Order: sequence, then C-alpha cells, then structure tokens
Amino acid sequence: MATRTACLPVALKPGDLIEISRGLYEHWAVYVGNGDVIHLAPTSEVAGAGFSSIGSLDADTAVVRRDPLWIVVGADSYRVNNKYDRRYSPQPVREIIQAAKEAVGRVMP
Repeated sequence: MATRTACLPVALKPGDLIEISRGLYEHWAVYVGNGDVIHLAPTSEVAGAGFSSIGSLDADTAVVRRDPLWIVVGADSYRVNNKYDRRYSPQPVREIIQAAKEAVGRVMP
C-alpha cells in the first residue's frame, strides 16, 4: 500500500482501489489509467466543484463518473488500498476496468 499523500505522483496501476480521505468520511475510486478514476459523485455536483463537500453525504442519488484523479482528490490525501487482494483473489484488472467504464453515467439511488 502507498502512504497517504496529497495529489502527487504515486505508483498507480489500473484497477487499484483509491481511498481518498475527506476528514469525516472516505471517498473511494477505481484507477483506470491515464490519470483517471471512476467513482460515485452526487448528481448535484459538477466536474471539478465540491468533490470534498460534506454535502456529498446528504445526496439522495449519485452518478458514476470518470474524472481526473487530481480533480477528485483536490487538496485531500489519498492512498492505494488494495488490502483485501492478499486475502481474496481479485477479478482480472481488465474486467474491473470494463465494468467500471460500463457504469459511467449510471445514476444510483
């Protein structure tokens, strides 16, 4: 696992689970390569605005989005958190990324 850091270069591999510390909660994303992550964001948020907002916790719905990691992380810290990969056999990376990409745009309750 990488250590928590501001959005500086960290050795990321496609399929890595990214844990972003928001202070009161953790935000999660899947790294899909080329600096992008796929994550859930409240439908009321626009790209690059308010990802670390506490209002995110109150949202009724969320949308699966693909955004640059640096925009999602902002000034918060993050780390790679693949801690269960040693305990459970993860799905192949290609399948993880394909499923994440297919979900982009989907609204979740």
